[in-house]
Amino acid sequence: MTVSGGGMDELRRDYRGPALDEAEAGDDPFELFGRWFAEAVAAPIELANGVVLATATPDGRPSARVVLLKGWDRSGFVFYTDYRSRKGSELTGNPHAALLFWWPPLSRQIRIEGTATTLWGPDSDAYFATRPRESNLSAMASEQSKPIASREALEERLDRWERAWHGHELVRPPTWGGVRITAEAFEFWQGRPNRLHDRLGYRLNPDRTWTRERLCP
Repeated sequence: MTVSGGGMDELRRDYRGPALDEAEAGDDPFELFGRWFAEAVAAPIELANGVVLATATPDGRPSARVVLLKGWDRSGFVFYTDYRSRKGSELTGNPHAALLFWWPPLSRQIRIEGTATTLWGPDSDAYFATRPRESNLSAMASEQSKPIASREALEERLDRWERAWHGHELVRPPTWGGVRITAEAFEFWQGRPNRLHDRLGYRLNPDRTWTRERLCP
């Protein structure tokens, strides 16, 4: 049963985005992603690199959260996390994942499906070295996703780590680092008037080429 009201009708909006046709999109989803991401940054959209990461347990129970995209190229889309976290544990047990970018001012959405791999060693070390010391101490002190008694207990735990590492260069813990999602499918959604949106999907072929198709909105 669907229940309306509670101000939901007032949230309705019409989309006035430009057309997304096959000629403008091209045959390469990475090139289109690059153009759209650059336009989101230039808009500017706050946290244009904020992306919903969806994971699932081996038996298919899903979960989702927002992470920050920290790099991308044709090899994949990279974010960083505690490998002991819920998302880290789920990706270990089931490497299939999905990413969702949503940029309301541009009436645009990008979905990416793919497979996760861990960035061990130098890549994670290099990114860890660029982060503020306070952020790294928080990452070291927190057992992400694990229960803790209180905020005070969390702050006390951080204080112990700060005192333990005072005067020393921080070293990335092996439980924290990068994850790369290697893309196997893309979908680009452009909001259009009267809900007649443009949707273009790309699927990776065994020969590493891409097949593009238009999808009904």
